Amino acid sequence: MPYPQAPWTLQGYAIQTLHLVNINRVRPLIPSELEIISVWPGKTIGSVYLANYGSGSVLEYSELIIAPALVHRQRKISPWISHIYVDNADSVAGGREIWGLPKELAEFTLEREYASVHQGNQKLCSFNYNQQSWAWPLQLGVSAFSIKGSDLLIFSIEFKSFLGLINSHLQIPAASPFSEIGLEQPWLTVRHQQMNLQVHAPNLID
Repeated sequence: MPYPQAPWTLQGYAIQTLHLVNINRVRPLIPSELEIISVWPGKTIGSVYLANYGSGSVLEYSELIIAPALVHRQRKISPWISHIYVDNADSVAGGREIWGLPKELAEFTLEREYASVHQGNQKLCSFNYNQQSWAWPLQLGVSAFSIKGSDLLIFSIEFKSFLGLINSHLQIPAASPFSEIGLEQPWLTVRHQQMNLQVHAPNLID
């Protein structure tokens, strides 16, 4: 199946929520090679990230990322991705074969102040949110971990956007594959506008 080689350039917008989650609840989802970062006794940071990559991207698609914990290894800190869904088969193939990400196909409904993600008749999650009225520029470089076969990988992401705070209501049905993580209502929701990502090829961690 054809897909672009790394790095991938992705442009669009995203909504991201942050949550405090119980470490004991998410530990089974985290590889033993990675240490979970505690930001409060017994708590780590989880995140839900919903994005749409449009014109100017190497592939145009929507994406849902579930990150149940903040982890570290070799002085690198990153959210760990346990579930990731897209609506483009080439993105599934590239994500799995280049980065070792567990991408699956899903269907996305994206409206002005509402978004939902389904796999067939199963709703994975839905958002209600408001539009931001202001934003400030953000530019940073981050690293992310993944596993391909038995290899632990790390890859870098260069990130630019205009960041704004918004209100949101997140619903995750009990039958959703990630409902047990405990991603209750977020304590913070942000919207990334005019977003530009450069996702680089991974390197093997010894």
